[in-house]
Amino acid sequence: METLRFDSDDLEQTEAFMSRAYTPMRISGSPRDTRATVVRSAAEGISLDELSLGYTMAYDAGVLNRVTLLTIHSGSVVDTTGGREEVYGPGETFLITQPDEPYTGEVRAARYTVAMFDPALLTEVADLGAGSRGPVRITGNRAVDAAANRRLGATLAYLRDNVLTTAEDNSLVVATAVRHLAAVTLHSLPTTLSGEQPHRLDSRDANSDTLRRAMTYIDENAHRDIGLKEIAAASFVTPRAAQYAFSRHAGTTPLGYLRRVRLAGAHAALRAAGPEASVTSVAATWGFPHPGRFAAVYRSVYGVPPSTTLYGSDIPTTAAD
Repeated sequence: METLRFDSDDLEQTEAFMSRAYTPMRISGSPRDTRATVVRSAAEGISLDELSLGYTMAYDAGVLNRVTLLTIHSGSVVDTTGGREEVYGPGETFLITQPDEPYTGEVRAARYTVAMFDPALLTEVADLGAGSRGPVRITGNRAVDAAANRRLGATLAYLRDNVLTTAEDNSLVVATAVRHLAAVTLHSLPTTLSGEQPHRLDSRDANSDTLRRAMTYIDENAHRDIGLKEIAAASFVTPRAAQYAFSRHAGTTPLGYLRRVRLAGAHAALRAAGPEASVTSVAATWGFPHPGRFAAVYRSVYGVPPSTTLYGSDIPTTAAD
């Protein structure tokens, strides 16, 4: 885990730092409030920054080669790419630019969060059973509706406030959370997946043998950082075919089955753990970064909270107890 903090009221220092850290920027006018703060948290596959500027800063950015999502908390960001003037305000979470396109605009006395990750993750986590041909791309900057905007913003906030500040060096927790962010991004923003039809060869490969190979691979590797791409490769089929196989023959998805196996692994670890263990540490080891959500899922499957398994027995208690 890497962290960085910048705090200054010197405009020249701020302009130089922002240009180094992000893209060439220039501060407009002679602002009264010259304070700028930047806090960056970064881990494998993800960087997430919290920024606060008390003035207008213009940017003229080159290609980032990253999916770059912003959540505005106060103030505004104006996208002026190609002569347009698209204004984003408080409460909006959006894609600032396509990963392979330059962009221009202004940050106007704003406090905001920026998350960046590899665009290849979109294809890796996509429900490619929809028949996508080639890499998945985002086709619009704004969320498809208000609920999607809230969902995407909440996911960024969770990653910022929980995963990157508490996961320490647990790479499985971080990788799982980053994949989740990519999946939520796909479901919240318009993409090239819309309206695609199933592919015939992938449908043919979605048989019980594919399901068996995929399940075996997941059972043996659930403790590692694996996703749809690795599961499909181990099954000798495309990600689409793996999705089809689980849907047809198991009533779930490859990642849904992976979560079930990890939950079972956490259950076994809790039963075998000594007094020095904690529910939080066991959950994190098996890729569950949020203790409260882990406890809820665990109880729905095993009938008791995970602490009961760790410190007592797996026999559910009654109200009278």
